[in-house]
Amino acid sequence: MAWKAFRRATGEAVRLAFPRGVVVSIKAFACELPAELDLPLSRLSMADIKGETIRRGLVASVGKTTLWRWLSEDAIRPWFHRTWIFPRDPQFAEKAGRVLDLYEGFWNGEPLKESDCVISADEKTSIQARRHIHPTSPPGLGQTMKVEEEYERQEALAYLAAWDVRQAKVFGRCEESTGIVPFDKLVEQVMEREPYRSAPWVFLIMDNGSSHRGKLGDKRIQAKWKNIIPVHTPVHASWLNQVEVYLSVVQRKVLTPNDFDSLLAVDARLLRFQD
Repeated sequence: MAWKAFRRATGEAVRLAFPRGVVVSIKAFACELPAELDLPLSRLSMADIKGETIRRGLVASVGKTTLWRWLSEDAIRPWFHRTWIFPRDPQFAEKAGRVLDLYEGFWNGEPLKESDCVISADEKTSIQARRHIHPTSPPGLGQTMKVEEEYERQEALAYLAAWDVRQAKVFGRCEESTGIVPFDKLVEQVMEREPYRSAPWVFLIMDNGSSHRGKLGDKRIQAKWKNIIPVHTPVHASWLNQVEVYLSVVQRKVLTPNDFDSLLAVDARLLRFQD
Protein backbone atom coordinates (compact mmCIF):
# COMPACT_ATOMS: atom_id res chain seq x y z
CA MET A 1 0.00 0.00 0.00
CA ALA A 2 2.83 2.40 0.82
CA TRP A 3 4.41 1.73 -2.59
CA LYS A 4 1.10 2.43 -4.37
CA ALA A 5 0.71 5.68 -2.42
CA PHE A 6 4.23 6.70 -3.40
CA ARG A 7 3.56 6.01 -7.07
CA ARG A 8 0.34 8.01 -6.90
CA ALA A 9 2.13 10.93 -5.20
CA THR A 10 4.90 11.00 -7.79
CA GLY A 11 2.49 10.84 -10.71
CA GLU A 12 3.38 7.32 -11.82
CA ALA A 13 -0.19 6.16 -11.30
CA VAL A 14 -1.36 8.83 -13.74
CA ARG A 15 1.10 7.62 -16.37
CA LEU A 16 -0.01 4.02 -15.89
CA ALA A 17 -3.69 4.99 -16.22
CA PHE A 18 -3.47 5.05 -20.05
CA PRO A 19 -3.78 1.55 -21.53
CA ARG A 20 -0.99 0.50 -23.86
CA GLY A 21 -3.50 0.20 -26.71
CA VAL A 22 -4.39 3.89 -26.40
CA VAL A 23 -0.74 4.90 -26.58
CA VAL A 24 -0.21 2.74 -29.68
CA SER A 25 -3.32 4.21 -31.35
CA ILE A 26 -2.10 7.75 -30.70
CA LYS A 27 1.33 6.95 -32.14
CA ALA A 28 -0.31 5.40 -35.20
CA PHE A 29 -2.34 8.57 -35.70
CA ALA A 30 0.80 10.72 -35.34
CA CYS A 31 2.41 8.72 -38.15
CA GLU A 32 -0.36 9.53 -40.61
CA LEU A 33 0.04 12.27 -43.20
CA PRO A 34 -2.31 15.23 -42.65
CA ALA A 35 -3.42 15.06 -46.30
CA GLU A 36 -4.71 11.53 -45.71
CA LEU A 37 -6.82 12.91 -42.87
CA ASP A 38 -8.26 15.60 -45.18
CA LEU A 39 -6.42 18.28 -43.24
CA PRO A 40 -4.80 21.25 -45.07
CA LEU A 41 -1.55 20.89 -43.12
CA SER A 42 2.01 19.85 -43.92
CA ARG A 43 2.49 18.23 -40.52
CA LEU A 44 0.66 17.70 -37.24
CA SER A 45 1.51 19.77 -34.18
CA MET A 46 1.10 18.54 -30.62
CA ALA A 47 -2.08 20.60 -30.38
CA ASP A 48 -3.42 18.88 -33.54
CA ILE A 49 -2.61 15.44 -32.17
CA LYS A 50 -4.16 16.25 -28.80
CA GLY A 51 -7.34 17.62 -30.36
CA GLU A 52 -7.77 14.70 -32.75
CA THR A 53 -7.05 12.19 -29.98
CA ILE A 54 -9.87 13.63 -27.88
CA ARG A 55 -12.19 13.99 -30.89
CA ARG A 56 -11.73 10.31 -31.74
CA GLY A 57 -12.64 9.39 -28.19
CA LEU A 58 -9.33 7.69 -27.46
CA VAL A 59 -9.01 9.66 -24.22
CA ALA A 60 -11.12 12.18 -22.38
CA SER A 61 -8.12 14.36 -21.61
CA VAL A 62 -4.35 14.21 -22.10
CA GLY A 63 -1.54 16.73 -21.74
CA LYS A 64 0.76 17.77 -24.57
CA THR A 65 3.75 16.96 -22.36
CA THR A 66 2.51 13.39 -21.98
CA LEU A 67 1.99 13.10 -25.75
CA TRP A 68 5.47 14.46 -26.40
CA ARG A 69 6.99 11.95 -23.96
CA TRP A 70 5.20 9.03 -25.65
CA LEU A 71 6.27 10.07 -29.14
CA SER A 72 9.86 10.94 -28.24
CA GLU A 73 10.40 7.51 -26.64
CA ASP A 74 10.19 5.76 -30.01
CA ALA A 75 13.40 5.03 -31.91
CA ILE A 76 11.63 5.55 -35.26
CA ARG A 77 9.75 8.85 -35.43
CA PRO A 78 8.17 9.39 -38.85
CA TRP A 79 6.58 12.66 -37.73
CA PHE A 80 10.07 14.21 -37.84
CA HIS A 81 11.90 15.00 -41.07
CA ARG A 82 14.96 16.82 -42.33
CA THR A 83 16.17 17.92 -45.75
CA TRP A 84 18.57 15.47 -47.35
CA ILE A 85 20.52 15.06 -50.59
CA PHE A 86 20.94 11.41 -51.46
CA PRO A 87 24.33 10.41 -52.97
CA ARG A 88 24.01 10.09 -56.74
CA ASP A 89 27.65 9.77 -57.74
CA PRO A 90 28.10 6.33 -59.35
CA GLN A 91 31.67 6.29 -57.96
CA PHE A 92 30.65 7.46 -54.48
CA ALA A 93 32.27 4.63 -52.52
CA GLU A 94 35.53 4.80 -54.49
CA LYS A 95 35.89 8.60 -54.21
CA ALA A 96 34.82 8.72 -50.58
CA GLY A 97 37.22 5.88 -49.78
CA ARG A 98 40.16 7.81 -51.21
CA VAL A 99 39.39 10.83 -49.04
CA LEU A 100 38.87 8.79 -45.88
CA ASP A 101 42.07 6.84 -46.54
CA LEU A 102 44.00 10.11 -46.71
CA TYR A 103 42.61 11.12 -43.34
CA GLU A 104 43.94 7.81 -42.01
CA GLY A 105 47.33 8.39 -43.68
CA PHE A 106 47.05 6.05 -46.68
CA TRP A 107 47.01 6.45 -50.46
CA ASN A 108 46.35 3.55 -52.84
CA GLY A 109 46.76 1.16 -49.94
CA GLU A 110 50.23 2.44 -49.03
CA PRO A 111 51.03 4.54 -45.94
CA LEU A 112 51.94 8.15 -46.57
CA LYS A 113 55.47 9.33 -45.88
CA GLU A 114 55.99 11.67 -42.98
CA SER A 115 56.93 14.40 -45.47
CA ASP A 116 53.71 14.04 -47.50
CA CYS A 117 51.00 16.65 -46.86
CA VAL A 118 47.21 16.52 -46.92
CA ILE A 119 45.35 19.79 -47.47
CA SER A 120 41.58 20.24 -47.34
CA ALA A 121 40.36 23.41 -49.08
CA ASP A 122 37.04 25.14 -49.71
CA GLU A 123 35.28 28.52 -49.89
CA LYS A 124 32.61 30.19 -47.78
CA THR A 125 30.62 32.46 -50.06
CA SER A 126 28.65 35.68 -49.60
CA ILE A 127 29.54 36.64 -46.04
CA GLN A 128 27.58 39.83 -45.48
CA ALA A 129 28.49 42.67 -43.16
CA ARG A 130 25.24 43.65 -41.47
CA ARG A 131 25.22 46.95 -39.63
CA HIS A 132 22.16 46.88 -37.40
CA ILE A 133 20.09 50.05 -37.13
CA HIS A 134 20.19 49.87 -33.31
CA PRO A 135 23.27 49.01 -31.21
CA THR A 136 23.38 45.49 -29.83
CA SER A 137 22.36 45.31 -26.16
CA PRO A 138 24.81 43.31 -24.02
CA PRO A 139 23.59 40.41 -21.88
CA GLY A 140 22.55 41.16 -18.34
CA LEU A 141 21.30 39.42 -15.24
CA GLY A 142 18.64 36.95 -16.40
CA GLN A 143 18.59 38.48 -19.87
CA THR A 144 20.19 37.50 -23.16
CA MET A 145 22.01 39.74 -25.61
CA LYS A 146 19.60 41.50 -27.96
CA VAL A 147 20.50 41.98 -31.62
CA GLU A 148 18.31 44.29 -33.69
CA GLU A 149 16.44 42.47 -36.46
CA GLU A 150 16.71 45.25 -39.07
CA TYR A 151 20.07 46.05 -40.59
CA GLU A 152 21.86 47.86 -43.39
CA ARG A 153 23.67 45.50 -45.75
CA GLN A 154 27.33 46.41 -46.24
CA GLU A 155 28.00 44.23 -49.31
CA ALA A 156 29.67 40.81 -48.94
CA LEU A 157 32.94 38.95 -49.25
CA ALA A 158 34.17 35.38 -49.60
CA TYR A 159 36.42 33.51 -47.19
CA LEU A 160 38.69 30.80 -48.60
CA ALA A 161 40.37 28.35 -46.24
CA ALA A 162 42.86 25.49 -46.46
CA TRP A 163 43.23 23.04 -43.58
CA ASP A 164 46.39 20.98 -43.08
CA VAL A 165 44.87 17.67 -41.99
CA ARG A 166 48.08 16.18 -40.60
CA GLN A 167 49.45 19.30 -38.87
CA ALA A 168 46.15 20.94 -37.77
CA LYS A 169 47.04 24.28 -39.35
CA VAL A 170 44.73 26.61 -41.22
CA PHE A 171 45.47 29.11 -43.99
CA GLY A 172 42.86 31.54 -45.21
CA ARG A 173 42.17 34.71 -47.13
CA CYS A 174 39.26 37.03 -47.84
CA GLU A 175 38.34 37.95 -51.41
CA GLU A 176 35.60 39.99 -53.08
CA SER A 177 34.13 36.77 -54.48
CA THR A 178 34.91 33.15 -55.19
CA GLY A 179 36.27 31.94 -58.51
CA ILE A 180 39.27 30.44 -60.25
CA VAL A 181 41.64 33.33 -59.51
CA PRO A 182 40.83 33.60 -55.76
CA PHE A 183 41.09 29.83 -55.33
CA ASP A 184 44.43 29.73 -57.13
CA LYS A 185 45.64 32.46 -54.79
CA LEU A 186 44.71 30.28 -51.82
CA VAL A 187 46.64 27.34 -53.26
CA GLU A 188 49.61 29.61 -53.93
CA GLN A 189 49.42 30.96 -50.36
CA VAL A 190 49.88 27.41 -49.09
CA MET A 191 52.34 26.10 -51.66
CA GLU A 192 54.78 29.00 -51.36
CA ARG A 193 55.53 27.86 -47.80
CA GLU A 194 57.49 24.99 -46.42
CA PRO A 195 57.00 22.09 -46.05
CA TYR A 196 54.45 22.17 -48.91
CA ARG A 197 56.72 23.70 -51.52
CA SER A 198 59.28 20.88 -51.26
CA ALA A 199 57.02 18.05 -50.07
CA PRO A 200 57.09 14.89 -52.22
CA TRP A 201 53.29 14.98 -52.51
CA VAL A 202 50.61 17.42 -51.43
CA PHE A 203 47.16 15.83 -51.61
CA LEU A 204 44.65 18.63 -52.18
CA ILE A 205 41.13 17.57 -51.14
CA MET A 206 38.37 19.64 -52.77
CA ASP A 207 34.67 19.38 -53.52
CA ASN A 208 33.26 19.96 -57.01
CA GLY A 209 32.81 23.72 -56.88
CA SER A 210 33.02 25.68 -60.14
CA SER A 211 36.41 27.24 -59.28
CA HIS A 212 38.19 23.87 -59.08
CA ARG A 213 35.94 21.37 -60.83
CA GLY A 214 36.95 18.50 -63.09
CA LYS A 215 40.05 17.61 -65.05
CA LEU A 216 40.61 21.11 -66.42
CA GLY A 217 40.81 22.48 -62.89
CA ASP A 218 43.20 19.70 -61.90
CA LYS A 219 45.46 20.39 -64.90
CA ARG A 220 45.51 24.12 -64.14
CA ILE A 221 46.64 23.51 -60.57
CA GLN A 222 49.16 20.80 -61.45
CA ALA A 223 50.66 22.91 -64.24
CA LYS A 224 52.02 25.27 -61.59
CA TRP A 225 52.52 22.86 -58.70
CA LYS A 226 53.88 19.52 -59.89
CA ASN A 227 53.75 17.88 -56.47
CA ILE A 228 49.99 18.44 -55.98
CA ILE A 229 47.63 15.49 -56.36
CA PRO A 230 44.02 16.79 -56.61
CA VAL A 231 41.47 14.62 -54.80
CA HIS A 232 37.76 15.40 -55.22
CA THR A 233 34.96 14.36 -52.92
CA PRO A 234 31.94 12.66 -54.53
CA VAL A 235 29.24 14.93 -55.94
CA HIS A 236 26.93 16.25 -53.18
CA ALA A 237 29.34 15.01 -50.50
CA SER A 238 31.36 18.10 -49.64
CA TRP A 239 30.72 17.16 -46.00
CA LEU A 240 33.58 14.68 -46.45
CA ASN A 241 35.88 17.67 -46.86
CA GLN A 242 37.42 18.17 -43.42
CA VAL A 243 37.77 21.93 -43.78
CA GLU A 244 33.97 22.09 -43.57
CA VAL A 245 34.33 21.37 -39.84
CA TYR A 246 36.52 24.45 -39.47
CA LEU A 247 34.15 26.59 -41.56
CA SER A 248 31.28 25.45 -39.35
CA VAL A 249 33.20 26.67 -36.30
CA VAL A 250 33.82 29.98 -38.08
CA GLN A 251 30.10 30.39 -38.73
CA ARG A 252 29.13 29.71 -35.12
CA LYS A 253 31.96 31.45 -33.26
CA VAL A 254 33.00 34.29 -35.58
CA LEU A 255 30.06 35.25 -37.78
CA THR A 256 27.10 34.72 -35.42
CA PRO A 257 25.53 37.06 -34.59
CA ASN A 258 26.33 39.04 -37.71
CA ASP A 259 26.92 42.53 -36.35
CA PHE A 260 29.68 44.27 -38.32
CA ASP A 261 30.14 47.92 -39.29
CA SER A 262 31.98 47.09 -42.51
CA LEU A 263 33.59 44.38 -44.61
CA LEU A 264 36.93 45.43 -43.17
CA ALA A 265 35.65 44.40 -39.73
CA VAL A 266 34.59 41.01 -41.09
CA ASP A 267 37.97 40.53 -42.79
CA ALA A 268 39.87 41.50 -39.64
CA ARG A 269 37.93 39.17 -37.37
CA LEU A 270 38.21 36.18 -39.73
CA LEU A 271 41.97 36.54 -40.17
CA ARG A 272 42.53 37.17 -36.47
CA PHE A 273 40.52 34.03 -35.59
CA GLN A 274 42.50 31.78 -37.93
CA ASP A 275 45.79 33.08 -36.52
